Amino acid sequence: MRVTMILPALTEATSPLFRPIKYSLFPPLGLATLAGYLDPDDEVELYDEHVERLDLAALPTPDLLVLQPYITSARRSYEIADHFRARGVHVAMGGLHVTSLPDEAAAHADTVFTGPGEDAWPRFLKEFRDGVPARRYDSGPQRTLAGLPPVRRDLIKRERYLVPNSLVVSRGCPHHCDFCYKDAFFTGGKSFYTQAVDDALAEIERLPGRHLYFLDDHLLGNRRFATALFDGMAGMGRLWQAAATVKSVLEPDLLERAQAAGLRSLFVGFETVNDANLAERRKDQNIGRDYSAAVRRLHDAGVMVNASFVFGLDQDGPDVFDRTVEWAVEQGIETATFHIMTPYPSTGLWRQLAAEDRILHQDWDLYDTRHVVFRPCGMTARQLEDGYWRAYRDFYRWRNIWRGAAAQPGGHERLRHLAYAGGWKKFEPAWDALIRSRKVVRALPVLERTLAAFGGRR
Repeated sequence: MRVTMILPALTEATSPLFRPIKYSLFPPLGLATLAGYLDPDDEVELYDEHVERLDLAALPTPDLLVLQPYITSARRSYEIADHFRARGVHVAMGGLHVTSLPDEAAAHADTVFTGPGEDAWPRFLKEFRDGVPARRYDSGPQRTLAGLPPVRRDLIKRERYLVPNSLVVSRGCPHHCDFCYKDAFFTGGKSFYTQAVDDALAEIERLPGRHLYFLDDHLLGNRRFATALFDGMAGMGRLWQAAATVKSVLEPDLLERAQAAGLRSLFVGFETVNDANLAERRKDQNIGRDYSAAVRRLHDAGVMVNASFVFGLDQDGPDVFDRTVEWAVEQGIETATFHIMTPYPSTGLWRQLAAEDRILHQDWDLYDTRHVVFRPCGMTARQLEDGYWRAYRDFYRWRNIWRGAAAQPGGHERLRHLAYAGGWKKFEPAWDALIRSRKVVRALPVLERTLAAFGGRR
């Protein structure tokens, strides 16, 4: 059987001008994971439009085309699907957007999948080979990662990614924020589950080099699993990055084990500096937590902070942008990611705003957390969008990068701050040149040296 797998590019990643490095960070692990279920004699090609341009007409005609759309790549996904269906190819489609709007996707696919695919995908492959594939496969309630085959990393063009050693050792998240796409994705079954620790460690052992990036929504979400994983990683000499919550950072001992295993940078969802927003959006894991204490705890462990913030929540006013940036700079946060609140289909936030007639349109290309697609409460749409862009500009001004570095306690930490924050946002032309050379991985040693040189507890 000949199989073609394509990760269509997000709309915001297709600019003919600068290509931000964040769209060339990670390879398409979801598709490479599904490829692990194929037979050894199947012919499979894996394409990622974020790092390569495809001439659809020039591609061979496969027996099966597999697409994984996100919301802002839905239009492109449907274009690709329609092109191949016109050539008689069976098109299978799954992922976040398909799970949220399966009927929309089904108009462009022969088979759609809802929810995580580890249980439904093998069933589909057998039925497809038998000539009786169903139109729709829904993930069952008893989800597991037991027996997961190794990810087909041989299909990944490693040289085109800054972080080719990305991996996922769990699925979902134990929390249920009502604006989160992932919560809707896991409806109907377990919403958080992990690999066996030995399987996760075996996957890590297979990866070359030092650097790893865990793409799990919440790597520290299961304390028993995380503790065993970090203990197993101790002594491997790895340097790694991951995501977790304020709550987990403040828990005793867990961060220390992660740092000893090589943690050097953590993505943390602070989301808002307005406490009233947290309960409204069911961000329970942040309620009553001391954000400043979490940052100090990370910095004391030698771990850098990538802070996530969302603007446009109902309790936000026009002052939220400056207050958020000022707080983040004063804390010495190394990098920040800002978002405009976006109501994704099938989430609690979507249902609320739809009931209040506040959703402006369903142009999925603009649901990229950079455009306002709903009517805000505390400000105008123009104020929200302008404030979002101002927050990025202000946080990454050299003046504020220097201020953030000055908030660090020592010379090494200040150098690390300057190197990391400046390198991330101030050298986009250099990143663009690397992306166009198709050799982004050449910058990985610089990242490793930055993480290695300034890590470790004070």
